[in-house]
Amino acid sequence: MAAGSEEGASSTGTGANRSRVERTPQGGTVEQAKEACLRLLAVRARSRAELAQRLAAKGFTPEITERALDRFTEVGLIDDAAFAEQWVQSRHTFSGKGKQALAQELRRKGVSQSDAACALDAITADDEEQRATELVRRKLRTMPTNLDRDKTIRRLVSMLARRGYNQSTAFTVVKAELAQAQFDTPDLD
Repeated sequence: MAAGSEEGASSTGTGANRSRVERTPQGGTVEQAKEACLRLLAVRARSRAELAQRLAAKGFTPEITERALDRFTEVGLIDDAAFAEQWVQSRHTFSGKGKQALAQELRRKGVSQSDAACALDAITADDEEQRATELVRRKLRTMPTNLDRDKTIRRLVSMLARRGYNQSTAFTVVKAELAQAQFDTPDLD
């Protein structure tokens, strides 16, 4: 009886109100889907695919999900190209991620290859090398000084590889920084 009362209460009201809140059996409404999206977007920017996945997990039907996401795309609240640019800039700058790791993250978030490629093109080889150099310098300060050169190289290159830097950049940066560190402190050898 309670379910019937709730259903009857929600279907009463003006005709304008009923057309705005369209119900589907156990699939939620477009308005509810929009509200759920807004709550998710208030936390951080998200790709369209991420939002679709979250709405599906909440039980919204594909039709309701598409309508809500289409509306948000129309008004500019969902923009995968802008999301990819923001994600790449933030993760490269603050987390020290390389292009390979960023490409994987964007793929997992459902960003199209073209949007991801445009965002990744914003990171130049010089940017990547500079960020890798900063990471190596920071790591060198905390590494034991009694490690042999080969072990140090392996550890540093592995650290950069885990962060998504290609092997060529990693080796170049590590060797240059080790040479610089040994030049600055000749008593380390």
